[in-house]
Amino acid sequence: MRTEFPDPDDILHFILYIEPDEGMYQGGRFSFTFHITPNFPHEPPKVQCREKIYHPNIDLEGKVCLNILREDWKPVLNLNAVIVGLQFLFLEPNASDPLNKEAADDLRNNREGFRRNVRASMLGGTIRGQTYDRVVR
Repeated sequence: MRTEFPDPDDILHFILYIEPDEGMYQGGRFSFTFHITPNFPHEPPKVQCREKIYHPNIDLEGKVCLNILREDWKPVLNLNAVIVGLQFLFLEPNASDPLNKEAADDLRNNREGFRRNVRASMLGGTIRGQTYDRVVR
């Protein structure tokens, strides 16, 4: 992981890069924009994936389904908790709370097919007519 601050004078907006070193998304490079509102820590940061990826918990517009970014957010949580949560989504995608229902169905019903689709999508392939961003580093 690493962070980048496009505007060094604005530390409330930054980019997080995650490069999983294990799991189905190993070898990929994924980036997320973080927007921290003035109400932080009373409301969670706004987080969005910048690439179009095949993942049950990230939709094609980059919205992220992570419980601590929604109903389970508490002011005692910090950015590290969000970052660990994002890392965990790449290690253990969650089919029970999906944003991308097709990917979740594949994960639930055909884990090996899901694994193949992840690999193909990471290479910039097309799955069910949807083309994904190449994220292999």
